[in-house]
Amino acid sequence: MTESDPRPASADDLRSRIDTGKPHSARFWNYFVGGKDNYEVDREIGDQIKEIFPGLVDVARTSRLFLGRAVRHLAAERGIRDFLDIGTGLPTADNTHEVAQRVAPDARIVYVDNDPLVLAHARALLTSTPEGRTAYIDADLYDPARIVARAGETLDLSRPVALMMLNVLGHVADPERAKGLIDAVMAELPSGSCLVISDSTATSPGMVAASEAYNKSGAVPYHVRTVEEFGGFFDGFELVEPGVVPVTRWRPEGEGTPERVDAYGAVARKP
Repeated sequence: MTESDPRPASADDLRSRIDTGKPHSARFWNYFVGGKDNYEVDREIGDQIKEIFPGLVDVARTSRLFLGRAVRHLAAERGIRDFLDIGTGLPTADNTHEVAQRVAPDARIVYVDNDPLVLAHARALLTSTPEGRTAYIDADLYDPARIVARAGETLDLSRPVALMMLNVLGHVADPERAKGLIDAVMAELPSGSCLVISDSTATSPGMVAASEAYNKSGAVPYHVRTVEEFGGFFDGFELVEPGVVPVTRWRPEGEGTPERVDAYGAVARKP
């Protein structure tokens, strides 16, 4: 069963909220993973950044592969059936619900985003198996109480839940505030719940230069962090092996990816 927000914005309202004059991170990332849901302004800055740092293409592609491996691990090996994906981004291939429901058709997934283009495409493209459920919430990352309350209408919050926050926390400039948002959601989830995060990292001059160029483009800034700052997001939780590592080295499955990229990921369990 598939559900949309019970109080969805109208199509006209969504269109009025789409700004095609400035790059947007969801559309920009969509361009880098080979999608078609982007505008000329996103492709222009994307091409400029490819000139500065061609490796960002690998970051985008391998981060998506990390999502698939993490979700398969949680569904197949840890029995997770409820997934809360905050900062969904634009639908592409192998979205969270598709990966989870291949393993467990009864899996339930709630996507959260407040970008109008994401919401418009989510309603059209994201579906569910008959046994499972998929819902979409128009909500802001900075409102964790509302996110959890609305997610509870679809997910079983009495059982372990996987909180997915992939390539979204860079929108929060202050790492301590980002950690506070993570903890606010995880505090409402039961023991055994899991936290999945991946993000670009300031681990090469090229990535730092690419980030600076993007932030000067007029887009909402996106901040790349050190590995130490990224690892701090998991404080208080039990890291799943192999811990905090480049996304290509988190339980690789022979996908022919570079050994190392400027993006880290990890999965951790709430005690």
